[in-house]
Amino acid sequence: MTTARKLRVAAAPISWGVCEVPGWGRVLDAPAVLGEMAGLGITATELGPPGYLPRDPGELKALLGGHRLELAGGFLAVTLHRDPDAALAEAAGSAALFAACGAEVLVLAAATGLAGYDERPALDEAEWSTLVTTAARIAELATGHGVKTVLHPHIGTHVETEAEVERFLADSALPLCLDTGHLLIGGTDPVALARRHPSRVGHLHLKDVRGELAAAVRAGELPYAEAVGRGLYVPLGEGDVDIEAVVRFVDEAGYDGWYVLEQDTALGEGSPADRPGRDVATSLAYLTRITAGLGRK
Repeated sequence: MTTARKLRVAAAPISWGVCEVPGWGRVLDAPAVLGEMAGLGITATELGPPGYLPRDPGELKALLGGHRLELAGGFLAVTLHRDPDAALAEAAGSAALFAACGAEVLVLAAATGLAGYDERPALDEAEWSTLVTTAARIAELATGHGVKTVLHPHIGTHVETEAEVERFLADSALPLCLDTGHLLIGGTDPVALARRHPSRVGHLHLKDVRGELAAAVRAGELPYAEAVGRGLYVPLGEGDVDIEAVVRFVDEAGYDGWYVLEQDTALGEGSPADRPGRDVATSLAYLTRITAGLGRK
């Protein structure tokens, strides 16, 4: 008799509108956000943007422990294509913090060096080579702390489009953070990508998006931040990503990492503070229904 594998579900502060981009929107207090996560039955969180949660390991563990939460890992957008030593120094602090708090994953993105995710200068061959090498150096550093590094294809970074994702996979040994929303917005079918490269899925960010807004962002007709404000992201099962197919495939491929509910959200001054929690609850219920048929609990 096969024992059902436990589904490990995490959340992230960005689902409550907490983002590193200046002027992104209203930021809710950390205790309120963590309390809502715990109230939904979620057992772990990613770190969120720099400065939102404590960087002191003792303080961070105490804060999360007070809400019965683990630290799953965290997102780190750094400029990889120039000044590798600076990128390495920035990553070293995160890797050490994650290790001290028992986190597993450093989610690395190839930042442009510009504020926000609406502009993306082109890289030359030398800059691309530096990006790949710097990512590998960060992964080696993190491994020394017992932390895995994954590369996150992300809108407004230097690994965004399907061609860039495939090129990175060919040039680098790093696994990917399979982010269903950012991949689709960038032009990659996340199900097809997972089928082509099942062994390269190292972490999972579950998002659902409205296809028409995703297409407008992809075509350069709508800035990313504006699209988020217009409702680009919706609860799982309400958009145009085949979330069920993604979850079923990675499960069949033996994925045993975190399933992170991570929807980019921006809260305007008039936005109800309880909306993010309601949306995450809807996503969690949808994920639970899918996984009930997979022998997961």
